[in-house]
Amino acid sequence: MAAASTSMAAATALLPPRAAVVRAARLPCMPYLPPRSSSPCGKLSIASPRFASLRIKASSSSEESPIDANELFTDLKEKWDALENKSTVVLYGGGAIVAVWLSSVVVGAINSVPLLPKIMELVGLGYTGWFVYRYLLFKSSRKELATDIEAIKKKIAGTE
Repeated sequence: MAAASTSMAAATALLPPRAAVVRAARLPCMPYLPPRSSSPCGKLSIASPRFASLRIKASSSSEESPIDANELFTDLKEKWDALENKSTVVLYGGGAIVAVWLSSVVVGAINSVPLLPKIMELVGLGYTGWFVYRYLLFKSSRKELATDIEAIKKKIAGTE
């Protein structure tokens, strides 16, 4: 019994306390940071007078009514019935879905080639820089871009 108590005393003398073991488990290159307080901003609080002007109350207005699903469906049905070339609309819609799917497949294939995504990023960055220099940097070129956009809008709308 005496031998057991002396070996236990020797073991406690050799082993560091539990808190020291926990500190040793941390990364030695990272400084010790105290635990966070409950408030992330320290002394600042939303209840302080500094933030008094930033308080916003939520309220509902009786002027705005929520969107009714039945009203939405009846409106869509009326517009669908008013169309003359329904097959053309279905064809364009299907073509748009196929185009989105196909572009997704192409982008996925390009992304799987090892060096090509980085090259494409550089090409995109270069084109963006050229576009900013050509159309957005100077006032006269911004006016030119605005007139080009208006011309395209008129061409699409058919008012030209």
